[in-house]
Amino acid sequence: MVQDTNDVKAKILSAAKKLFARNGFEGTTVRQICEEAGVAPALVSYHFGGKEKVFYALFESSIPNYATATYTLQDPEADFSYFIHEFVRLRQTEPELINMLQQEIIMQSPRMEKLQAYVYTLWKQLRDILEAGRAKGCFQFTSLKQTLHFIIGALIFTRNVPALDDLFETTVMEENAESVDEIAACTVHFLLNGLK
Repeated sequence: MVQDTNDVKAKILSAAKKLFARNGFEGTTVRQICEEAGVAPALVSYHFGGKEKVFYALFESSIPNYATATYTLQDPEADFSYFIHEFVRLRQTEPELINMLQQEIIMQSPRMEKLQAYVYTLWKQLRDILEAGRAKGCFQFTSLKQTLHFIIGALIFTRNVPALDDLFETTVMEENAESVDEIAACTVHFLLNGLK
């Protein structure tokens, strides 16, 4: 019975993630989630208590693992590199989750207040790393606020945009060859250079 319950919850979460990322929160109905998951509509209420709680459950299951990292701040460049690398990994392995976060930020939805609880810890860690780096002379920037905005923007709003494909000189084969680690290394390199 426990296995069946976990299976149903996993199906609901998987379907919801796909639909929320594609249609947004407002554009997704419980009925659509259940049709995609192949489960009865009553099961969303039974297992989660409604569509909004399904939405939050998606973030609860992904963000906390990353948010619990601790940084010594003894080597701000290493801490920064690790932070960026792990966020890029999250972005590449959970693109639907990042799309959902992008939509909520852009729409300034009422759900952002609760989502902020999940992501604030991350941005606080980043701020602490930047401040330590500036204090140790590793990073040079004039405005902490603007620097955070630029880095967060680069992390959250970087994604594949098919409409821009013609701008790139890479072939589909070359693009597909980029691993998560290569994308992370490129992002770290770019952002670290901006801090020097």
